[in-house]
Amino acid sequence: MTPMPPTDRHDPIDPLRPLREFVVGMTQLVGRTSDEPELLAEGRALLATLLADDRWLPEAYSKADPGVYRQYLLHCDPLERFSVVSFCWGPGARTPVHDHTVWGLVGVLRGAEACREYAPKYAPEGAAVVDLGHEHVMRAGAIEAVSPTIGDWHVVANAMPDTTSVSIHVYGANIGAVRRHRVDAQSGAILDFISGYSLPATPNLWDRSAAVAAAAR
Repeated sequence: MTPMPPTDRHDPIDPLRPLREFVVGMTQLVGRTSDEPELLAEGRALLATLLADDRWLPEAYSKADPGVYRQYLLHCDPLERFSVVSFCWGPGARTPVHDHTVWGLVGVLRGAEACREYAPKYAPEGAAVVDLGHEHVMRAGAIEAVSPTIGDWHVVANAMPDTTSVSIHVYGANIGAVRRHRVDAQSGAILDFISGYSLPATPNLWDRSAAVAAAAR
């Protein structure tokens, strides 16, 4: 039997529909369970559907200059049970070693990302972070999970030498307002940081007027 081609979910009248449907699905999921393995498994399936076509992402939330990464908020649940963010990686962009402190799903929408894994090490002289020596490249459609229970420290870099890469991240909190940790590149000290967001605005998921009007014709 010849497999059916994937359904084209792009709607030029309502281009944000895939993101809106993802937000609805995640809202239902976090309203039903707080079990992390269940959230990660079902959230992964929802995210895979969102990553299947990249045309829904507005241009303003997909930009980054060379050597820079940007974090754009796409949606935050009113109760801050989850947030959805587009990370845009200019050529040469690279994060410091950092953690998240909450569960998260990272899916590549465009391009590719290189990820190197680390782990905390606690000793009488203080906490440190150890390089686990594991590095892998994620390409479009790939998804991985992070959390303090399964592995939470890493470095992420754009794996494309001359183009911007974009990934969609889903976290179990309003991630831009979470107090997290990073490793200072010079001293090796673990420092607190709060990432914030790169734009004060979010896409308007709920202006469905054009689609409703078109359907009424």
